Formats: sequence, C-alpha cells, structure tokens
Amino acid sequence: MEREDQLYAPVKALLQGQGYEVKGEVGAADVVACRGAEPMVIVELKLKFSLSLFHQAVARLAVTEFVYIAVPRPKGRQARRMMKDNLALCRRLGLGLITVLEDGRAEVHCDPGPYAPRKSKKKQQRLLREFQSLRGDPNAGGATRHGIVTAYRQDALACAAHLAEAGACKGAAVAKATGVARATQLMASNHYGWFERVATGIYQLTDAGRAGLVHWAGSWEEEAAACLRQSG
Repeated sequence: MEREDQLYAPVKALLQGQGYEVKGEVGAADVVACRGAEPMVIVELKLKFSLSLFHQAVARLAVTEFVYIAVPRPKGRQARRMMKDNLALCRRLGLGLITVLEDGRAEVHCDPGPYAPRKSKKKQQRLLREFQSLRGDPNAGGATRHGIVTAYRQDALACAAHLAEAGACKGAAVAKATGVARATQLMASNHYGWFERVATGIYQLTDAGRAGLVHWAGSWEEEAAACLRQSG
C-alpha cells in the first residue's frame, strides 16, 4: 500500500460489519465510528508504525477511550518482532491495533483497554541473581559499544587473569585463588575459547584468552588485583 487512504475502506468495512456508522477525516481524526449511544471509536491510519502515530493515538484518548491504530500488515524478516513489540506497546498505552492485509482484509489484534501486565517471577529472579552476582558496577547504563560485562564474564576474566599470572593451574587452585567457585566448570565449558585443558583438571590460557584480557582490560584489573591479594 502506498497511500494512507487505501487503508480506509478495509477499516470502514470492518467497523460497519460490527454495526458502526463510519466517516473519514472528521476533525483531526482519520476515522470516526459511532454506534447508538455508545462511546465513539477513533482509528488513526498510517503506512507504518512510528512514534508520531502513537503520539496521535494517545492524544485521541482525550476524546474517547476507544482508540485504534491501523497499519498495513508488516512484511519481511523483522515483521514478527515488529508486530510483537508494537502490540505490546499498544496494550501498554491502552490502544487497539488493526492491520490491513494486501487482500483488503482488516484484522484486529487487540482492543483498547486498561493495561494489566502479568509479572514474571522467573524473569524477576533471574535479573536479581545477575544483579547480585555482578561485582561492582562494570557497565555504564545504555553503553553497548564495547560490550556488556556479565557476572559470568567477570568470573571468566578472573580465571583468565589468574592463569596469565600463574600459568597452567588446577581448576581447584584457580577457584581458591579467585573466589570463583565454578572456575573448573567455567574453564571446561570454555564458552569464550579462552581456556585449554592440558591435563586432567589442569587448564592454561589460550591466545584468545590473552586477547580477551587486552580487550576487556578496564574490566578485569580489579579481578587481577583481587587474585594477587588472595594468592599472596
């Protein structure tokens, strides 16, 4: 679809099928529908999701609580994610969402209504565990260019820093020196390719591990210092 007015007929047909009288371009609203003494319905039409579309729809909530946005059904690799994210945003804002297919059918994905999110204890506990596992505050909020330092990466850096200082070591020795209880499991899993097993239970640092210490230099200095304090 190349023009917003191409969305009008499918949206009008959808509302008329539910018994509404529908008119386009009424005042500042793209579509207004009325049914008896019920509150009016407003639909804002756009060719794609945008911040300005949500701004317009939210402004219409001052007129009626029944506000929809209508866009062509997204296509392409990102369509599913786009729909999921914007549907969630519509629900959070109390808006309805309509998409128009190429064959002229209009589909309602959600109706306007108060937002009632379901809290996920699982996600909450996972986030809290990560918060508690992080040592210090290694990441500037919003910064992703260099990479995010997770609690797992902190543990890996501590192990790598110790091996860089002490050479090949038993996993138990690394765990004792660094305070990383999962040191043996972490080095055996070798998620980053930083460790190499040279004998049963004994690991050394790889070239990738040395490069990792250089790349994350600002993130492991405290870990290295802690290792030296404990080993000394």
